[in-house]
Amino acid sequence: MTDEELKQLVASLAIAQQKTDEQIALNFKEVSKKFKETDKKIKEVSDLVGNIGKNQGFVAEEFFYNSLAEDPHLGSIRFDDIAKNEQKRRGKTEEEYDIVMTNGDAIGIVEVKYKAHESDLEKLERKMRNFKKLFPVYEKYKLYGAIASFHIYDEAKNEALKRGFFVLQRSGKVVHTECGQDLLVL
Repeated sequence: MTDEELKQLVASLAIAQQKTDEQIALNFKEVSKKFKETDKKIKEVSDLVGNIGKNQGFVAEEFFYNSLAEDPHLGSIRFDDIAKNEQKRRGKTEEEYDIVMTNGDAIGIVEVKYKAHESDLEKLERKMRNFKKLFPVYEKYKLYGAIASFHIYDEAKNEALKRGFFVLQRSGKVVHTECGQDLLVL
């Protein structure tokens, strides 16, 4: 191979390498754009799924709040007052309580889940431990815990009962009907 042929070969390789580099850069831009589009779609789906979960939680909380407001009791313990979504912070301790019921000497803390798992019992125990720190006015009150759920796995239910919690589930009459003055009759 002559010097001239070698120079032409190196020059053609350099041109081919430049074209390859340009093609790789173009492909990288296209792939990057596709990744951004995919990331955006994943975020949209994630937000949608998250909102579905929140909505299910709100439905469960409303159901159990309305049921307990109508008949405020845990087992044989009757309560006078009921509140929902109680949030409190004291120092570095902060909790949100789904449902809190009170009477003259007892507090009922109800953790509401659409679908309850054993890990939710840990959350309930933590909230119970923190309750009297956050609400020292109830220091001398007896404290009862309950897990309320549309569905609770048998293992979680058995564990909740073993730990001394009440378990609230949907059962029986679950429909409340109201109508306005002008009932439509055809």
